[in-house]
Amino acid sequence: MDRQERHDLLIDAAKNWLAHDGLWFRAVEEKFGIDAAMDLDKKAWEKFTEIEAKRIMKRLGMSPGGGIPALIHALKFRLYAYINTQEVLEASETRCVFRMNTCRVQDARKRQGLPDFPCKSVGIVEYSGFARIIDPRIQTRCLTCPPDPHPPDVWCAWEFFI
Repeated sequence: MDRQERHDLLIDAAKNWLAHDGLWFRAVEEKFGIDAAMDLDKKAWEKFTEIEAKRIMKRLGMSPGGGIPALIHALKFRLYAYINTQEVLEASETRCVFRMNTCRVQDARKRQGLPDFPCKSVGIVEYSGFARIIDPRIQTRCLTCPPDPHPPDVWCAWEFFI
């Protein structure tokens, strides 16, 4: 495979991963209700985000403790980064703001006429866990995430700081 084919394969794999995650969630929600689905989703993300962070660090040859610059770099290699539009603002050695501008999950729900998915509680687990693996000193604060109101061009925003 050439470089473009490998890139396309990675994007397709990320889409498949996210589709499976969504189908799993909807099946649990259908059978057990939204509260049980959210609780189980948080537990799954708590483990997955650590696995993803550790694999990214290994692939990039990163050691824990690289601070905000290491986190900014690692965020570029999450599966989400290949299928959503995201950006880092206000980056310094001790702080940054990360924003998810497009989100396949939320965009799919909009197309289906569904309300925003209330992912804040899961996002707190996911983003704080990811940052903690990159550097245990990093603290995470949610700036906005559904069900919070958000600007039309931002689904969620997170502040990371030491």
